[in-house]
Amino acid sequence: MGFQWSHAAPNNSDITMSERYFWHSDFRPESRLPLWSRWSPSSQQFVTQISTLVLWYFSNRQIYINRRLSLPQYRSAANQPTPSSTVPTQTDLTFSKDFLCLPIPRRLRYDPDKPFHFGMLLNVSFGIASTLVVANLYYCQPILIQLSASFHVTYDEVARIPTLVQAGFGIGLLCITPLGDMLRRRQLIMLLVVFSTTLTIGLAITKNLMVFEIISFLIGLTTVTPQILMPLAADLAPPARRGSAISVVQSGFLLGILIARVLSGIVANFTSWRFVYCMSIGIQSIVLGGAYMLLPDYPVKNRDLSYLGMFRSMAKYIVTEPLVGQIMLTNWAASACYTNWWVTLTFLLGGPPYYYSTVVIGLFGLIGMLAVIIVPLFGRLLDRLVPWWSVLVSIVLLLAFQAVQTGAGGINIAAVIISCFGLDMFRQIQSISLSTLMFSISDTARSRLNALTIISVFLGQVTGTSVGTDVFVRYGWRADSALFMAMFAFQLAVLFLRGPHCPRNRWFGYEGGFGFRKTLPSQQSQLNAGDNPENAGCDHLVVVSSKEGDAKGGAEKLR
Repeated sequence: MGFQWSHAAPNNSDITMSERYFWHSDFRPESRLPLWSRWSPSSQQFVTQISTLVLWYFSNRQIYINRRLSLPQYRSAANQPTPSSTVPTQTDLTFSKDFLCLPIPRRLRYDPDKPFHFGMLLNVSFGIASTLVVANLYYCQPILIQLSASFHVTYDEVARIPTLVQAGFGIGLLCITPLGDMLRRRQLIMLLVVFSTTLTIGLAITKNLMVFEIISFLIGLTTVTPQILMPLAADLAPPARRGSAISVVQSGFLLGILIARVLSGIVANFTSWRFVYCMSIGIQSIVLGGAYMLLPDYPVKNRDLSYLGMFRSMAKYIVTEPLVGQIMLTNWAASACYTNWWVTLTFLLGGPPYYYSTVVIGLFGLIGMLAVIIVPLFGRLLDRLVPWWSVLVSIVLLLAFQAVQTGAGGINIAAVIISCFGLDMFRQIQSISLSTLMFSISDTARSRLNALTIISVFLGQVTGTSVGTDVFVRYGWRADSALFMAMFAFQLAVLFLRGPHCPRNRWFGYEGGFGFRKTLPSQQSQLNAGDNPENAGCDHLVVVSSKEGDAKGGAEKLR
């Protein structure tokens, strides 16, 4: 390895500290060129090639591991399907580091022989993380007037900001949320929180409206962490507690929407809108630290699934699974009703006969928060009921509270308060029950199924906002309320197409009876194939016993 020596030695006063750092002190004093410059071109090329090889190794390490795992001699016996096992057969190596450099706490590493204990502390931490992260989507709404004054633009121009945030969120639901079935969710969640935190720094310091709008869109795109946490909670929770686990995470999500508006308005009122985003940076940093210390590392379920294949499988679920279509239609209509309620409530309370101020109207959000906090207390009850029945009860009571609003919402404030509490509470119970039904379809596709659920909710929000506002402005509060009573009736019609125990491959029917209480898996027949229990595509047979003790065979296909 040759070097090029320089004999023109500059004075020490001409040398900067950064140059001294790169100079090699062991060479002759007259040599004052940086170390890299003293190497020959062939030496520089050699170092460049070595660096390229190192980068290539780390970028292809996961591909190498996956290929080794696909060989029979590297498959663990614990991962082989057994007649009584319903655990996904596609597992991954136990990782000891995040992103190949950050050590994972030993208690959080995946061990197939010692499943994670999903206790109340971890469940509540999932809910708190959902609350703090989803707030990013709604900080901008109460401060639009201040943003208009700060950027010296009109209200119409800053009104684009919430739209861009929600547009980014919608695209993130479609393109990022399903990745939970392809990637390790601990690393995916931490990466998304890092991105959203870094982008929020740009919101706090920028002085350009266009830059603010672009960053707002990107923050919406990366703020999908709660929708990755929800399927993870369903995976970690035992089947007997799945409904209550989902209710805690979903309550945190809805609570974050309500808290963000109140918190942002208060902070911006007494300080500046930039402090709102400085606060958000600190909050997200806490979430990132909590994710590192508490979030279990769960294996990849679908190593062979490609990104395009992920979208093909989602479309296949819509076409071939009647339950998926039923849930998406119900969620779309329910979300439209719920969004219409909160959007038109401002118009109703701000006009005759109430003429309430913005502060008083904002206090109605506290009623919604109370309903959201109460719902997890019913989680154990939801765990015992067949989800179809809890959805039915929720729709009937939602219809009753909407009837109260239709009859007296514009006449008596008590009717508005009662409707507000009832619609918030039972909409959340309905949403939890529908999510439980959706997650029961496949253990290995929960992130994709959850993405379909949230997409239907998002489309419902768009429908409720546009249609509800137009009807309210044109025809008044009673016509608007009556229209969405009809939407609740539509939900009942969709639900009644299939009974509580209708086989998955049937679009219509009431086979299986009307039982309303869940039974243990060891006490019920596992006939997922409908009338023909001998499916050619079954992977293994599950044998269970009924209450009478008769043995029955059921085919269960692992997806």
